[in-house]
Amino acid sequence: MKKILDMISEEVMDAFEAAGYARELGKVTLSNRPDLCEYQCNGAMAGAKQYKKAPIMIARDAASGLENSPLFEEVNAVGPGFLNLKLRPGFLRDYLEGMAGELKFGLEMPEKPRRIVIDYGGPNVAKPLHVGHLRSAIIGESIKRIARYAGHEVIGDIHLGDWGLQMGLIMTELQERQPELVYFDENYEGEYPQEAPFTISQLEEIYPTASARSKEDGSYREKAMNATFKLQNGVPGYRALWQHIIRVSVEDLKKNYRNLNVEFDLWKGESDVHDLIPGMVERMKKGGYAYISEGALVVDVKEETDTREIPPCMILKSDGAALYNTTDLATIMERVEKIAPDEIIYVVDKRQELYFEQVFRCARKTGLAGPGTGLRFLGFGTMNGKDGKPFKTREGGVMRLETLLEEINEVMYRKIMESRQVAEEEARETARVVALSAIKYGDLSNQASKDYIFDIDRFTSSEGDTGPYILYTIVRIKSILNKFQEGGGSLELVTLQPAVNLSEKALMLELVGFNAMVETACEEIGPHRVAAYIYDLANAFNHFYHETKILTEENQDRKAGFIALLLLTRDVLETCIDLLGFSAPERM
Repeated sequence: MKKILDMISEEVMDAFEAAGYARELGKVTLSNRPDLCEYQCNGAMAGAKQYKKAPIMIARDAASGLENSPLFEEVNAVGPGFLNLKLRPGFLRDYLEGMAGELKFGLEMPEKPRRIVIDYGGPNVAKPLHVGHLRSAIIGESIKRIARYAGHEVIGDIHLGDWGLQMGLIMTELQERQPELVYFDENYEGEYPQEAPFTISQLEEIYPTASARSKEDGSYREKAMNATFKLQNGVPGYRALWQHIIRVSVEDLKKNYRNLNVEFDLWKGESDVHDLIPGMVERMKKGGYAYISEGALVVDVKEETDTREIPPCMILKSDGAALYNTTDLATIMERVEKIAPDEIIYVVDKRQELYFEQVFRCARKTGLAGPGTGLRFLGFGTMNGKDGKPFKTREGGVMRLETLLEEINEVMYRKIMESRQVAEEEARETARVVALSAIKYGDLSNQASKDYIFDIDRFTSSEGDTGPYILYTIVRIKSILNKFQEGGGSLELVTLQPAVNLSEKALMLELVGFNAMVETACEEIGPHRVAAYIYDLANAFNHFYHETKILTEENQDRKAGFIALLLLTRDVLETCIDLLGFSAPERM
């Protein structure tokens, strides 16, 4: 289904062309003065010099060709040369009827869908998720949903940190505590136990203990490095123990990500490309790209046009050990060979921009990623407390993600119980759903690259630009629709009618912008576009609701038109919040 702005532009372009002017002058945009008109065309201003004519004369010539247009109720040429346009209510109704009857509201699917890998999440195993993991999960999940809805094939990969020194530290601390475990007996030839010798809680305590000790005890650190070496070189007991660590950690991670309504298609990690690294390094050497510098193997990625210093990309340290660069490059190589994506998007803290610039350049230069594979970095800003500094606990530590969710759930639960009497179980579930909207909308309503203040009081408010406000709007619509049905009305029989007042038309005008918004959000990888749209749509609905008697309207055709409009508004709003990764309860 053609976007409404394209339809309007084509109509105005035809008028410019018929009047003897360049067709492209008829491009139409949304009005920046909605008090004067709904859409506008500024082409006459651009054409004045070309045609040596006053812009108002050009605008009047074009306007005269639109007098009998089935699209426009009003076409006014105003000084110094603008065309102000208002749509016919009947045309607007017909367009919305088309949206309501089409899959995805008539959103046009791409002729050539893209295959996109989104790398987001990036937690380390054996460590609890904390607030620093929140933005990557929320933003990446929304980008994945938007791109899928827009018709592309999208694969979300968590990319676990599961292979470095942290593994050796955990194993060393385990050996200190339980030296009798069979995993450390290199002469053992039997089957290893099915059950892990630790719980997730024990595992999360073991790592920080081992990490702190390794900083103070050189011999302990040497043991950890030796354990890491044994793991990476396939010593059976260490591999078996590592698999326990992965399984226990991933089970806990999946539970926590489910609480955020985040799902990954792939649970790959650094370990998945470990065996590919030697071949990749050899390929870089043979191609003449990699060379030794101060003992390390590096690839130059500097370009003549650079205005800042771009250091070489290090592939192997002087002791031959791999780095994050190495595993990230091997991961790009594996994705290109096995998935053949058109684009790989990395959703990572914006402070990693230089690092990814080096990695992307190295992948290009060495041929790991050809010109047909886009490599895109989406850097996000920090989530800060009210003091403007990175969000911390009251004690000054990094807050666990689980704790943050529990705190917001509790805030929402108290608000629900203060406002009305409701069963405990329903109140808890509603609080969970609304709290998630508060967190996700609070994040996604900001442009990803910007830092933002995490303000629980503001985010959980039912007023203003917040997730709960959006959900209250949806619940209000659901309540009206339920009452309509309880009164004997049928939602299947209602049809849209031309707008009878300004607030109804304003709501319709917001709805017709849905498809263009989705396309823009997908192209810009900008979930904030969706958030801005649903806030405007919710405002338009609430304005219409407060000005219009919906259920008490005596004219039955008009009432049916109102109900049909509410149905479409509900469906569009629920589609949008799903793109942002949350849902609405039946009541609040």
